[in-house]
Amino acid sequence: MRVLIVDDEEKIRAVLKEYIEFEGGTADEAADGMEAVRACREKDYDVVLMDVMMPRLDGFSAVKEIRKFKDTPVIMLSARGEEYDKLFGFEIGSDDYVTKPFSPKEVMARMHAVVKRAQGVREKKERYEFGGLCVDRSARLVTVDGVRAELTPKEYELLFYFVENEGIALTREQLLSKVWGYDFYGDDRTVDTHVKMLRGNLKEYRKYIVTLRGLGYKFDSKAEEN
Repeated sequence: MRVLIVDDEEKIRAVLKEYIEFEGGTADEAADGMEAVRACREKDYDVVLMDVMMPRLDGFSAVKEIRKFKDTPVIMLSARGEEYDKLFGFEIGSDDYVTKPFSPKEVMARMHAVVKRAQGVREKKERYEFGGLCVDRSARLVTVDGVRAELTPKEYELLFYFVENEGIALTREQLLSKVWGYDFYGDDRTVDTHVKMLRGNLKEYRKYIVTLRGLGYKFDSKAEEN
């Protein structure tokens, strides 16, 4: 596993690098967002560990730049644990969010989950069509009436999981476990927020994601608008 560690604190970079190399991986380091963007242009990484608060270019801004040219999985690292910061991180395309202080073992577990999920997406070649909604896993592309839908990586994964399990009732806990890739401890409104954003991008086909009150959601391509 090749990892890019981005943090302005040298001690944090050193600890994470030690754990990564102990497990047989390799790690490059960057002290700010500008270095991170440059590194991602020059090399391919399996995952990026991105601190939020950094000089010159903060982590959120760096992720926005990286997302313009690569879909590398990103885990945000931050001392700020407010829900707004976490949701904003997801909205701009990060795959996970870890609040400092953290256990290096927890970060490693989340890294493996994110990388495994990303590799699984790349290996699948399914293409789904539901009227004017087309979901192409091999191209990581979703089109709505022929127009590309601009989805965040998490929205892609959520939609892919929905279409693969069409007609099956999915609880919020299941979605967190399968889409986020680990047992989520916290507010499951994270799912509702991502579903809301996804529906907005699907336009008239938002009706296919059906809310099951008190339970979760299901994907139904025959559903009519409520």
